[in-house]
Amino acid sequence: MADSKDISTNAPQAGDFFATSDPMALFAGWMRDAEAMEINDPNAMALATADADALPNVRMVLLKDVSEGGFVFYTNYGSAKGRELLTSHKAALLFHWKSLRRQVRVRGTVAEVSSAEADAYYATRPRGSRIGAWASQQSRALEGRFALEKAVAYYGAKYAIGEVPRPPHWSGFRVTPLEIEFWHDRPFRLHDRAVFRRAAVSNGWAKERLFP
Repeated sequence: MADSKDISTNAPQAGDFFATSDPMALFAGWMRDAEAMEINDPNAMALATADADALPNVRMVLLKDVSEGGFVFYTNYGSAKGRELLTSHKAALLFHWKSLRRQVRVRGTVAEVSSAEADAYYATRPRGSRIGAWASQQSRALEGRFALEKAVAYYGAKYAIGEVPRPPHWSGFRVTPLEIEFWHDRPFRLHDRAVFRRAAVSNGWAKERLFP
């Protein structure tokens, strides 16, 4: 495997980049490259939503699963992003891998994952993270650090023995893409860009090359 300074020579060249007709397969390949090259959190992605006044919000979250069905992440449904997603059912994502000099933009519709899927993922989390899901009233005002530590201690004692159940307010969302854009850095800002679009999930993908 090449080190980071040589990665541009290993990245897909323009001919290969635009040959694919399956954006999810292309993303899977890029994610594998990111997992090999990125030092921290190759699955980190910026999640953009909008509030009731159409004012945008963006924050970093972690991709926990990806398939033909879409991109999955988990959160507190009472958080700002949770409330906004449950209202609009739309979102945008951005992956940026500096070591690869690549990025992927995703726009699409949002749906909740099944309870079984959320339970299965929740069970894999460290015990402390499961306690934290109960203790944190995410995005609400916090009077002081002690209040959070007190809540953690309370739920730690409550679930001291046995499994920590998944809170009803904590689950996942799946972003099903209607548009995916791939960007790859090239010298002199003459970058490679390709966008895949479909009008509905049941439709096939149309591909278009874009000016940098």
